[in-house]
Amino acid sequence: MRKVLVLAVVALAAVTVTVAAHGSTTKSKQVVVSTRNVKGLGTILVNAQGRTLYMFVPDKQKKVTCMGVCAQVWPPLKAAKGDTLVAKGAAQKKLLGMDKNPSGGYVVTYAKWPLYTYVSDTKPGDVTGQGLNSTGGLWYVLSPAGKVIKTRP
Repeated sequence: MRKVLVLAVVALAAVTVTVAAHGSTTKSKQVVVSTRNVKGLGTILVNAQGRTLYMFVPDKQKKVTCMGVCAQVWPPLKAAKGDTLVAKGAAQKKLLGMDKNPSGGYVVTYAKWPLYTYVSDTKPGDVTGQGLNSTGGLWYVLSPAGKVIKTRP
């Protein structure tokens, strides 16, 4: 009986170790915010694919307010808990953060502004969303210093 009990404890310990090991292998990824020079705007923030990142004035550097249809037109730069935020180019790591997305997960922030792309920007360097009044507010690009750029390209 004692031998069976010892074997059961050993088996339970092996299962516990296996579950713990698999549970800790949750894949985290890198979410990159970089920069690009755009004629008429200067150096602005872009995502890992070079697509322009925008801020939404109604967010007020406090929280994500673009949801539903808004988020379909202006997809947020998403992150998951445990993801690593990476600043490249002139972007500053100290200005990166995350805000809870009411739709689930997190949205990457820069200087506390949640970041979004725009569906009409089809290739790197497009800035067709700059200065638009769309889905309830104005949209602008950000400088690497976190300043809102309101000029038109």
